[in-house]
Amino acid sequence: MVFKYQHYIALSNSERTQYQQAWRSGEKVGKVTILRDINLKQVHEGHNRILQQLAITRSGKNGVNSFKELHKYWKEVFSVSILNKSFYKELSNWYFWAIKEVNFPNNPLRIDSPSDEAYEEALKEHKGKNVIRLLTRILFIWFIKEKNLIPEEIFDEKIIAEDFIADFTPQKPHGVFATGKHNSQYYRAILQNLFFATLNQTRGKREFRKEGHQHQNITQLMRYQSYLKNPKAFINLMEKTVPFMNGGLFECLDKPHPTAKGKQGGDRIIYVDGFSDKADNVLQVPDFLFFDAEETVDLSDDYNDKKFKTANTKGLINILKSYKFTITENTPIDEEVALDPELLGKVFENLLASYNPETKTTARKQTGSFYTPREIVNYMVDESLVAYLKNELENKSYDGNLEEKLHELVSFGDSNPFDDEPEFQRYIIEALDDCKILDPACGSGAYPMGILQKMVHILHKIDPNNNEWKQRQIDKVEQAIELLEDTPSNKSSITELQKQIKDIEGAFNNNELDYARKLFLIENCIYGVDIQPIATQISKLRFFISLVVDQKVDAEHENFGIRPLPNLEAKFVAANTLIGIDKPVKGKFTGSLFDKKEIDVLEKQLKNIRHKIFSIKSPGRKRELREQDRILREQIGDLLIADYGNDTAKLLASWDPYDQNISSPFYDTEWMFGLSKKNGGFFDIVIGNPPYGVSIKGSSRKTISESLGKVPDFEIYYYFIELANTLLKTDGIKAYIIPILFYSMYSPQNTEKDY
Repeated sequence: MVFKYQHYIALSNSERTQYQQAWRSGEKVGKVTILRDINLKQVHEGHNRILQQLAITRSGKNGVNSFKELHKYWKEVFSVSILNKSFYKELSNWYFWAIKEVNFPNNPLRIDSPSDEAYEEALKEHKGKNVIRLLTRILFIWFIKEKNLIPEEIFDEKIIAEDFIADFTPQKPHGVFATGKHNSQYYRAILQNLFFATLNQTRGKREFRKEGHQHQNITQLMRYQSYLKNPKAFINLMEKTVPFMNGGLFECLDKPHPTAKGKQGGDRIIYVDGFSDKADNVLQVPDFLFFDAEETVDLSDDYNDKKFKTANTKGLINILKSYKFTITENTPIDEEVALDPELLGKVFENLLASYNPETKTTARKQTGSFYTPREIVNYMVDESLVAYLKNELENKSYDGNLEEKLHELVSFGDSNPFDDEPEFQRYIIEALDDCKILDPACGSGAYPMGILQKMVHILHKIDPNNNEWKQRQIDKVEQAIELLEDTPSNKSSITELQKQIKDIEGAFNNNELDYARKLFLIENCIYGVDIQPIATQISKLRFFISLVVDQKVDAEHENFGIRPLPNLEAKFVAANTLIGIDKPVKGKFTGSLFDKKEIDVLEKQLKNIRHKIFSIKSPGRKRELREQDRILREQIGDLLIADYGNDTAKLLASWDPYDQNISSPFYDTEWMFGLSKKNGGFFDIVIGNPPYGVSIKGSSRKTISESLGKVPDFEIYYYFIELANTLLKTDGIKAYIIPILFYSMYSPQNTEKDY
C-alpha cells in the first residue's frame, strides 16, 4: 500500500499466508513492514537507497511478472534484517579501520604483557573499548537527532569548515602528507564539547574554561576554544538546540587519582576520555575518520580472511547519513524499514565479541551470531511473564482459563481479556509493579529491553490512561510520609518526599503515556549484570533512547521540555555474576549483610541515597550524593570486618557503582541492588542468554565452585543455572537459552527438579 500525507509518502508491505481453515477465504495478514515519512521535497539518502532497490525487471532470473513475485521481491527489499546486516558490515569495517588510526590515553604498558604479541592484543582491546564507547555516544546523539535535539550543522562538512574549525581535515592525507600527527579537531572541539560540556551540563551554564591552569579538572566546561573560529557562536548553537540529558552516558571519565598528587600538590588526573587542552594530550581521533569519502584498507588480519585485503570504508558520519534511523523499537509484528535502537544490541554485541579471547575468531567471521533474535526474546519474555502472573494470581479466585487469558494479554493484539474485570486488572498492575527481574549476563540489554516493552504493553491494555499506575506510584511515597513522625528532624525528609510526588506528577502529565510506565518499571523492576563495563553502558543507552522517544519536545519549556535521564548505575552493574563474596563461617552468619542493627541503619541510608540518585537532575547534587555513598560504603565496610574479615570488607567498601571503567570481581544482590531476600530469594524472574561453549578452568573453577557449589559439568552455563537457583524466590521463573546437549545428558525429571 502507498499512503500520501502532506509532502510525505509511506509504503507498506505485509506478510500474507493462507488460513489454516479450508472454509475461510482470502489471506491472513501477518507482520507489517512500513517505509515511512519519505519527504518528497528532499528525499533522505537512506530512503533513496531503498526506493532505487524497489525498481523491478520483467525479464531474466529475477524477473517480476506477477503480484506474488512482486510481493516476495518487495518483502526482501523491505527486510530490516538485511538492512541491519548491511549497516553492520559498513560499521564493522569502519571500526577495524578506526582502531588502526586512533590513540587514547592510559594505554596498557608493555611491561605488563608476557610477550609482544600479548601487548599488541592488549593495545587493540584498549583501543577497541574506547572506539565502542565513542560509538555509543555518537549513535545516541544520532537517534535523538530524530527529535531535532541535536543541530544538523555540526554534521555538515561544508558548514564545519566555513563556520567552526579553521584547520579542518575531512579527507585522509596521502603521499607526502600521510605522515605525522593528524588533526583531531572535529572530535575534540565539536564532539567532546557536545558530549561532556553540553549534554552533561545544564543550559545557561555552558561556557569555556578560563585560560591557564584554572578549572582544568572541571570536565563540564568546554575545551579547545582556540580550535574554533567563533566560540561564542558554537555555545549559542548548543544552547538553542541541545537539552541537558544527564544519565551518565556523557559523563567524562577523566578523574583525579584517589590518592596520588601532581608535582605541585594538585590533583593527578587519570585520563580515559582525554578531554584536555593540555599540549601533552595524546588523544588522537582524526577528522577523516568521520568525513572521509572513501578508503581502501587492509582488514584481512582483523577478519582473519584474505578477502578483506582491500576492504572499503568511509567516514562514520557519511555512513550514518546513508541510513534512515527511527527511535521507536520495532516489534515482531510491526517493523519500520529503518535502523531502530535494537540495532545497537546487534552491532555492539558483535563488536564486543570481536576482542573477547573466547569469541573473537568466530565473531569476525559470522555476522550477527552473538545477539539473540527479537522473536526468541519475545517468546521467552511472554512465557516468563505469563508464568509469573499466573503464580501471583492463582490465589485470587478466577472463573475461567487464567493461563489462556494471560497469553492473550501479553500478545501484541489490542484486546484486553480482563476488560470487564477491574479488580483483576488492579491485581495485575500490582503484580507488575512488585516484580523483580534480573538478566545475569545482560550484554547489550536485549532481555531487559524486551521485558520492559512487554510490561509497558500490558499496562497500556489494562490501564490505558495510567490512572491506576500513577496512583500506585504516588501512594508508595505517601505511605513513606505517613511512616515519618512530624518532627523537626524529619522535616527535610518529608519535604523531599513531597517534592517527589510533584516529580511523579510531572513525569505523568508532561510526556507521552508510555514515558511514566517505562520510568517506574525501570526504577522498580528491572536489573542487569554483565562482566564487561561497556556492555552495561550499551544496556543503559538503549533504556535512555527508550525514554527519550516518549518525551514531548517543547522549546517554550525549561530544557525544551526534556526531563533529564535517570541515573542507572544501581540498575545495570558491571560485575562477575558467578563469584559471590566470602560469607562468614556457618554458625556466625545469619544470611544477610545487614543483620547488625548499626549496619542496618547505614544500609537504609545507602538505599535512600541510591534511590535519590536514580532521579537526581543536578550535576552538583549528584556529586554530593555520590560522595555520601562512598562514605557510607566505607563505614559499613569497617563494621563488617568483625564477621567478614578485612579482605571481604575492603572489597565491599571499594566497589564504586559510579566508576564506568571497572568490573567488580564479585557480585552481591544486597550490596549492589539494595534488595532484601523475600520468599527464599531476591528475584521473581531470572532471564537471559548466558554464555556457553566455554569451560571454566584453573583458579576460576575453584573460586566459582566455592561460590556456587558443585554442578554436573564445568561448562559455564551450568554455573549460570545454579546462580539462578540461588537468586530466585520460591516458585520464581528461570528462562534461559541453553545448549540442547543439556537435555540429552540429563533426564527430564532431574532437569525439572534440579535445574
